[in-house]
Amino acid sequence: MDRSMTSGRPMGIIIRFVIPIFLGFIFQQFYNMVDSVIVGRFVSPNALAAVGSTGTIMFMIMGLANGMTTGYTVLISQRFGAGDMNGTRKAFVNAILLSIISTVVITVIALALMHPILRIMNTPDDIYHDAYAYISTICAGSLALIAYNLLASSLRAIGDSKTPLYFLIIAALLNIVLDLTFIIGLHMGTFGAALATDLSQGVSALLCIIYIYRRVNILKPQKRDWRLDSHYSKLQLGIGIPMALQFGITASGTMVMQSSINIYGSTAVGGFTAAGKVVNLMTAGFPSIGQTMAAYVGQNYGAGDLERVHKGTNDALLLSVIYSVLMAVLSFTMLPYIISFFFDSGVDLGAYLPYSRAYVNVAAPFYITLGMIFIYRNAMQSCGYSMTSLALGVMELAARFATAFISMKIGSFQLAVAGDGTAWVTTGILAFVMFQVIITKLKKNAAN
Repeated sequence: MDRSMTSGRPMGIIIRFVIPIFLGFIFQQFYNMVDSVIVGRFVSPNALAAVGSTGTIMFMIMGLANGMTTGYTVLISQRFGAGDMNGTRKAFVNAILLSIISTVVITVIALALMHPILRIMNTPDDIYHDAYAYISTICAGSLALIAYNLLASSLRAIGDSKTPLYFLIIAALLNIVLDLTFIIGLHMGTFGAALATDLSQGVSALLCIIYIYRRVNILKPQKRDWRLDSHYSKLQLGIGIPMALQFGITASGTMVMQSSINIYGSTAVGGFTAAGKVVNLMTAGFPSIGQTMAAYVGQNYGAGDLERVHKGTNDALLLSVIYSVLMAVLSFTMLPYIISFFFDSGVDLGAYLPYSRAYVNVAAPFYITLGMIFIYRNAMQSCGYSMTSLALGVMELAARFATAFISMKIGSFQLAVAGDGTAWVTTGILAFVMFQVIITKLKKNAAN
């Protein structure tokens, strides 16, 4: 069911909207963790390291998909907020057509470059085969990932954050069943883990399609709609491409960071991988708030209510700060208990824990600034400032590159894993300042 976000208390609306998205991200992280847990326990610690060594490539693929689809659907929220129902549907169909083209390009390029990328990233020889099997299968199934992200983001753009959650829960449960079947039952290793993820995402996308056709008339395409509209394409590409490039640039930075970690061997990679899963779980609230702001700001900007836009971002920041403090405490205290799930009881956890602890120690203190990135990046995008994503992406890349370069020069693992924290604090502050400048300019222009 669609819901307008242009009236009512912003904090209440944001909380109600963000909770289903947050639960969805938790389930998404959960079934990504299930892959790692089952691989680590029932294949080998090296297989876990193999999956982890491709995490930054996975982040790039998911980032491109999320950035692109979120960018394409900003126009949907703007048209919906302006009360243009015909424009809302046209923007949705145009986003589908653009996503199909984008999927083909992303898939072909990713598969063609996978071997060189793994070599450049210093992937250890003892995990190379498993790493390639996993990530190439994920790439081959990128259609399912992009389809679900697009459809879920479109539903959120018209105020429905609950339905995508229901379908994601189904996908998470299915992923567990398929993981157990492919990895334990059929001994398919990392390839089986990736195949389970692809199939689960495909089911969630199919459920979204069925739901939209049966229940969401405002998005249900008409026969005459199935053509690219040049005006809408220009607007959507103008937002989607910079957002996708921003994620691509950010992912490039994380790949540089991963390369500096890979040189310390598979044990270090395994410890970092397990800790990374913990951090991803703890920070799931930030992309949730970011997606909420994309819909909220898009609708209110479309309605011309800039004061409400500003109030909403302030409320989102308060919510994010509270969440950051709670998750930082949990990250420090729960780390040893959570990472134990990733390894068989016969594995010496003490060999992996120092590497895990080193990463969390330099990541958790900067959760607050990570939240700022998601809030203000999405807010600026929804106000039509698409190129801000590139500026923020370049800042993240520069911070991670500098940290990784220095760490490799002096041989410091602690500095190698500090790339995320360094990128978050520098980019978060920049995002905050940029948004204040933009919202002040918009208010001034509206008053004249």
